[in-house]
Amino acid sequence: MLLGVDIGGTKCAVCLGEDDGTIIEKIKFPTTNVTDTINNICRIAKDIQNKYPSVEACGVSCGGPLDENKGIIQSPPNLPGWDNIQIKKILEDLLGVPCVVRNDANACAVAEWHFGNGKGTKNMIFMTFGTGLGAGVIINGKLYSGTNGFAGELGHIRLACTGPVGYGKEGSFEGFCSGGGLSQLGRDCAQKAIATGKTVPWYNGSLPDVKEMACAAREGDETALKVFETSGSMLGRGLAIVIDLLNPEKIIIGSIFARCGDLLTKHMYRILEREALPQALAKCEITTPALGEFIGDVAALAVAKEAIS
Repeated sequence: MLLGVDIGGTKCAVCLGEDDGTIIEKIKFPTTNVTDTINNICRIAKDIQNKYPSVEACGVSCGGPLDENKGIIQSPPNLPGWDNIQIKKILEDLLGVPCVVRNDANACAVAEWHFGNGKGTKNMIFMTFGTGLGAGVIINGKLYSGTNGFAGELGHIRLACTGPVGYGKEGSFEGFCSGGGLSQLGRDCAQKAIATGKTVPWYNGSLPDVKEMACAAREGDETALKVFETSGSMLGRGLAIVIDLLNPEKIIIGSIFARCGDLLTKHMYRILEREALPQALAKCEITTPALGEFIGDVAALAVAKEAIS
């Protein structure tokens, strides 16, 4: 049995599962202040262990930055107050089993590699395309974390001199390919359209909702379609760099890409076919996660599996 802890900016989950990724029990609760949230994690984890004494290991998936080697959460932007939290030590002392801590992108990469669309590959990349943009990188059958755990931070790459801000950088990969970035693009495109006398019904003067823009685009709204064309094109540009650099068999992209691929894929491939090495692109499949909405839970279990592998 494995115990998984998924720590997110708005909600957390503690789950029990098998080493094949099957979830047996799961308890979700809101993320509040750091003390209460950690107390909830510890209480639920201990209750589950008391119920299932055969728990062999614990895995934690959490947004970075982290010190993965020491298992320390280092002030993630979506977890205010979580400053140098020694989550590995806290859980190992509590449960008496080994604990592994991974950032959420690395954890999802391991999950898709073990149980999802990356199964059977030697070289694959999992990319988040949600609140932010990051990646977990599997090279030659092993998770590659880099010298101090910061490998895969693709969102920080600058793709253009100007553009929406993501990861603290204007024109970054995350700026063009994330929920916040798409909202910024939507605002900018709407303001330009309105300045030329066009009507943009989904724009009310603030940052627009991605879901609303996607609905408008599917109904043929010209301005919304422009937003997804820009994001898809920049996704292609960023992926071309990744493909040329790492030559992966598979790139798995989650969240918004999984939900809005119909609006992004055409533009992505148009740029990829122009920018990426043809031989490398021909060997790379770009797809969505097999684990779908359960990927966060299974990711934490996959991280726990590392402790006993």
